[in-house]
Amino acid sequence: MFNLGIQELIIIAIIGGIGIVALIPWFFIYKKAGYHPAMGCLMFLPIVNIVMLFVLAFSDWPIERELGQLRSGNRDPRVSET
Repeated sequence: MFNLGIQELIIIAIIGGIGIVALIPWFFIYKKAGYHPAMGCLMFLPIVNIVMLFVLAFSDWPIERELGQLRSGNRDPRVSET
C-alpha cells in the first residue's frame, strides 16, 4: 500500500522530531499556568492555536486565582488542616 523509501522515512522522522520538540515547551507553559499540560496539543490545530494564545494572554489563570485566594485569606475547601 505505502511504498516509502528511506528518504521519505527520514523526512517523516525529522518532522515528527521537530513536532515533539515544539510540543514540550507548550506542555510546561500550560502546566505552569495551572491548566492541564495536554492542552499544549491544541497548539498544533490551526485557528485553535490562535484562540488558545488569546486565552493564555487574557484569561485569569487557575494558578493566579489560587494565589489570590491564599493572599486574601480564603482557604480552599478541598484542603484540610492537619
